Amino acid sequence: MTNPVDTPEIIEKLPAPANFVHLRVHSEFSMIDSIVRIKDLIKTTAGHHMPAVALTDQSNMYALVKFYKAAQGAGIKPIIGADIWLENLEEPESPFRLTLLSQNKVGYRHVTELISQAYSHNQYNDKAIVRKEWLMEKSEGLIVLSGFRDGDIGQQIIKGNVEIAEGLLGQYVQHFGDRFYLELQRTGREGEDLVVTASLALSNKFSVPVVATNDIRFIQQDDFEAHETRVCIGESYALADKRRVKRYSDQQYFRSPEQMIELFKDIPSAIENTLEIAKRCNVEVELGKYYLPDFPIPDGLTEAEFFRKISYEGLDERLEKILKPDQPDYEERKTEYYDRLKFELDIIIDMGFPGYFLIVMDFIQWSKDNDIPVGPGRGSGAGSLVAYAQKITDIDPILYDLLFERFLNPERVSMPDFDIDFCMDRRGEVINYVADHYGREAVSQIVTFGTMAAKAVVRDVARAQSKSFGLADKISKLIPGDPGMSLAKALDMEPALKEFIDEDDEAQEIWEMAKRLEGIARQTGKHAGGVVIAPTKLTDFSPTACDEDYTGLVTQFDKSDVEEAGLVKFDFLGLRTLTIIDWAIKTINRFKDKAGEPHIRIEEIDLHDKESIEYLKTAQTTAVFQLESRGMKDLVRRLQPDNLEDMIALVALFRPGPLESGMVDDFINRKHGRAEVAYPHPDYQHESLKGILEPTYGVIVYQEQVMQIAQVLAGYTLGGADMLRRAMGKKKPEEMEKQRGTFREGAISVGVDPDLAMKIFDLVEKFAGYGFNKSHSAAYAVVSYQTLWLKCHYPAPFMAAVLTSDMQNTDKVVGFVEECREMQLDLVLPNVNQSEFGFIVNDDGAIVYGLGAVKGAGEGPVAAIVEARNAGGDFKDLFDFCKRCDPKKINKRVLEALVRSGGFDCFGEDRAVIMASIEDAVKAAQQSAANEASGVFDLFGDAEAEAAEDIQFDVYEKHRHLRGWTLKERLQGEKDTLGLFVTGHPFDEYEEEVRKLAPTKLSNLRDDKKVQKLAGLIVNLRIMKNKRGENMCFITLDDRTGRVEVSLFSEAFEKVREVIDKDKVIIIEANVRHDDYSGGLKANAINAMEISQARLNYAQSLKVRVKREQLDKKFIANLKEMLVPVNAEQGEYGCPVILQYSNDSAQADIQLGDRWRIRPTDEQLLVLKYAFGEESVAMDYS
Repeated sequence: MTNPVDTPEIIEKLPAPANFVHLRVHSEFSMIDSIVRIKDLIKTTAGHHMPAVALTDQSNMYALVKFYKAAQGAGIKPIIGADIWLENLEEPESPFRLTLLSQNKVGYRHVTELISQAYSHNQYNDKAIVRKEWLMEKSEGLIVLSGFRDGDIGQQIIKGNVEIAEGLLGQYVQHFGDRFYLELQRTGREGEDLVVTASLALSNKFSVPVVATNDIRFIQQDDFEAHETRVCIGESYALADKRRVKRYSDQQYFRSPEQMIELFKDIPSAIENTLEIAKRCNVEVELGKYYLPDFPIPDGLTEAEFFRKISYEGLDERLEKILKPDQPDYEERKTEYYDRLKFELDIIIDMGFPGYFLIVMDFIQWSKDNDIPVGPGRGSGAGSLVAYAQKITDIDPILYDLLFERFLNPERVSMPDFDIDFCMDRRGEVINYVADHYGREAVSQIVTFGTMAAKAVVRDVARAQSKSFGLADKISKLIPGDPGMSLAKALDMEPALKEFIDEDDEAQEIWEMAKRLEGIARQTGKHAGGVVIAPTKLTDFSPTACDEDYTGLVTQFDKSDVEEAGLVKFDFLGLRTLTIIDWAIKTINRFKDKAGEPHIRIEEIDLHDKESIEYLKTAQTTAVFQLESRGMKDLVRRLQPDNLEDMIALVALFRPGPLESGMVDDFINRKHGRAEVAYPHPDYQHESLKGILEPTYGVIVYQEQVMQIAQVLAGYTLGGADMLRRAMGKKKPEEMEKQRGTFREGAISVGVDPDLAMKIFDLVEKFAGYGFNKSHSAAYAVVSYQTLWLKCHYPAPFMAAVLTSDMQNTDKVVGFVEECREMQLDLVLPNVNQSEFGFIVNDDGAIVYGLGAVKGAGEGPVAAIVEARNAGGDFKDLFDFCKRCDPKKINKRVLEALVRSGGFDCFGEDRAVIMASIEDAVKAAQQSAANEASGVFDLFGDAEAEAAEDIQFDVYEKHRHLRGWTLKERLQGEKDTLGLFVTGHPFDEYEEEVRKLAPTKLSNLRDDKKVQKLAGLIVNLRIMKNKRGENMCFITLDDRTGRVEVSLFSEAFEKVREVIDKDKVIIIEANVRHDDYSGGLKANAINAMEISQARLNYAQSLKVRVKREQLDKKFIANLKEMLVPVNAEQGEYGCPVILQYSNDSAQADIQLGDRWRIRPTDEQLLVLKYAFGEESVAMDYS
């Protein structure tokens, strides 16, 4: 039978292929100068019926796989190439450009190698530059276009050096023969006519063919402005900047074949040669076939034999610890393990993946041997007993019902994929080991592409258009920060954004351009953990790139493309929690060494420790991995986990699907006997499902349970059950219909009532989409348990490690310090004689603040302090400190930060005195250093030093007259440098006074219909909008005895908003009621006032006690200077001042006149207290 496509009628209807092919095209992946998206390029090429198209990005092949697949999918021949920078020895900062096209597989390999070599050996000014000798050495299989104006021949033509141009052409012809073409362009840019004319002359003279290109940077002509904006963003210029070099024209768009033919109608061979080149370029890129690196196998064994041997040996070791020979079911349990191991080994060997397992086993074992923390497992890999036997994972898959087929399904061939967590700080060492072990030319990380996302593109465009920062900031802030947010979504979600753009012309300009550039690739990065290992050199599979300092090697293909190209990805992920555990264990073991006790090993702790589980039930899970959010604490409180199995479920359940579907409530109610435990539903149960669903009280929580139900109820293999699980997740109707039939037939075949089976199928289908990977949940629940165990049994070392891990994030440090206080752990201020860079635990068991957490004291200064202390012992005073520490590292700013944070409190002086002495101490240190450097014997200086030692000379004498810092000043210094108050609470200063106005402590608040006065420090503040768009505020008050959240609704908030600010002590009049939701109290504010206003409102007067001896001739003048009267003429009504005068025989109250009424601010009271004494000044509330 004749194929209908071959019939003449059909052939006549198909349009004839175009007579031109574009051979020089940059895509968005050139990163600097194009907005062509691959999808648009292929669509436009197909629209013009072009038989082929080339992609020649600048110095890279980032988009090659995407381009190749898209072109082939559209029936277009992909021509693979690149524009390269060619070295210019005379002017290195201005390299030439050439276009290389791959004629065959050898040429493709050569382009790949040349670009990789340019990155790894010859970068200059952020350009990867190819040396001419490299190009000539690798000329085979390459077609070269001369680069037109920007090539070396073109540049010599422009300079008038025709003879040199001829010489260069001769060199190219010598190496490339008829594979070298003189490139011609007509895009309206300067010098083009000259180069076209001269190139034609050279072509005639030396019989070298010419070819026409359009140097494409955008698809449509009206995309030029968007392209220029993209260039400006990349080069950090504004469009209007006169200094900007304009390299492009509006003619560099994807011209139609007809336009190109018309443009070069006087040089038809230039058009014909595009087709000729397209015919000559025939590269088939091999995709979808995996190439595993070889693992060195001992002599005398095959890979399969070695793989079985080490797996059985590893399982023997594991079973020695987890099974006891005297237990009654020992033989039965042992057989279960060995049967499962044989089953997995057969599949892995049959699928050809032993090498993958062996490599992972090797670098994990190396990490453990080198004391680098490795996670117990992650993802579905924890379901493999082979992985457990080879110590790749530390989770027993049989104990926790984890399924191998969830990881590696024999019925669906795909690569195994172990995600391995390493200590964040030492992950790089593991990657270096792998690179050294398998060859640096075979190992690299994987590139990622950063795109112009919604918020960023708005800011970028505004900058390029010279719009104000404020305008860009306003638009950007109106765009919701949700993951995956787009400009279109933002416009739908935010009415205020739409309104603003509609009303503001400049905002509209930004928005319209931002829409055109949104999603364009902007820069490259590095995959967080992906590493590839090639069986040969990397460039056999993918071009590579690296940083300007030749470090940080990456494949130019991203995660999905590099796997398509045949390389296997290994995930080396950094998990900060492993670092925290490691630091905590090291601290604990230091104390164990001092006590002569055996070390703690985190992998050997009791996973059934009752004390830890009881502690978990309190929901005090701040800093416990995965369990620290407010929502998770609430879930812990409700669920009350009894064991690790419940923790595994906890991790799986805390996701939007289960929480919103009622699954979580059902789980909790069944666990606590408030609902019937059924397998899976009271109306549709089957006894065979009890063993599968019992650990989760009959609720289908895990994907593995879905698979096991299909196996037991309908005779599925676990591989087939995995396919069913995937189908249920994707919810494709036709696939589900097919699976329903299979399930029903399967149920009949194993003797299960098909109607009951289908009812259960419907239930499973409903919850399958919410099911979580138990292997991942179990592995991470173990890490959660480890942190819980440490917090429960070794709280100080654990919290010190947690604080160190986040000490650059002040907000987190504040939260963790608060947790330390709630745990009643002692916390010591920064101390230059004790502190290290991070938080440590001292011999008294107290946590000592890390100097690295002091704002203004970086890693360099802290290292200098520790080095000086280690070399010469504790510092005696500030002068000794400045003399011994490297002055290049310790500047005035660092010294001031250390004073304010309490770092010098160990010297026993008031911070005011230390602060005032800084300049003297620095000068003395500089003088001492200068004398040492010049070799001058400082007779007087040495004598002074000796005298000081003999008579204990007071180095601070000059500043002892200064007033000491008040509690408020001291605490503010701590707040500014540490982010929180450590040595006290700002409320302490006011408590005695405030209790006269608001006698009830927050810890004693009660539900009461009467308006109550609350007092405290504002420690948290959130401003939100109500449905009418009005501002409302929620504050948290703290008076050191307790905390309460106070709501200020719009009317109350507007009245007092100037008073409300974080870290202010305020008094609030509020209605206090019981809150049914939280179970605590809630307060709705009616009024709020700061302390000075409260004094004014409620105090009778300010009383100042004055003794006879304080009266002198200057008393009146000094008093006048101290008092700041209110302005009565402007209607201010101040507080009266009463002098309580006393002498030996009498006392009297003297009230000053109304013109001396004052506003009783803290500052006013402080001046008076300093003059008359702390106890002599007080507000009278009688």
